[in-house]
Amino acid sequence: MTMLGKGGLWALAVALLAAGLFTVGLGLRGPGGPPQPPAWAADARPVAHDGPVLPRSLPVQVAVPSIGVRAPLIRLGLDAGGSVRVPSADRPGEAGWYDGGPTPGERGAAVILGHVDSAKGAAVFYDLGRLRPGHRIEVVRADGRVAVFTVESVERVAKDRFPTRRVYGPLDHAGLRLVTCGGSFDRAKRSYRDNIIVYAALTAVR
Repeated sequence: MTMLGKGGLWALAVALLAAGLFTVGLGLRGPGGPPQPPAWAADARPVAHDGPVLPRSLPVQVAVPSIGVRAPLIRLGLDAGGSVRVPSADRPGEAGWYDGGPTPGERGAAVILGHVDSAKGAAVFYDLGRLRPGHRIEVVRADGRVAVFTVESVERVAKDRFPTRRVYGPLDHAGLRLVTCGGSFDRAKRSYRDNIIVYAALTAVR
């Protein structure tokens, strides 16, 4: 498949995703919603993109030390209706890697998705809005390597303005995106109004 073809698939996937995973939320933490990134965090702080690029290997765990996250990863594909499958709300500590794109460490944008809350309270990515440029994300891969990413920017965007190509589009380096919902909670629609998106680049391998 050509890079353009992949981009088209990712665009379709994220459009469907925005109407799936990120409408799931219970608004359990009051009208202010989960932690939100400050506006300045959306200004990219680029890191060198001349780091390593790894071969394909399935991710098995994601860790975000600055917010105390260490979570198993499941694979998220498309269901029969063409929508992206989402992590189970019954397992709020679990995150999912979208398997229609690169694995973390490969060239391109690897995407990991997680809920912000559940019936049990805060979910795996509740504190994603606390991340800042320079923070570290680690992904343990099935080949035993740990792909270490450095956060470049963190943004809050309205769901109807989701930056599809920026999240899922092709890259000339190994990148990572973490995505959850955020902003205030619309109780009538039972949906958070925004998404929190973290953009990071591979800077080391252990």
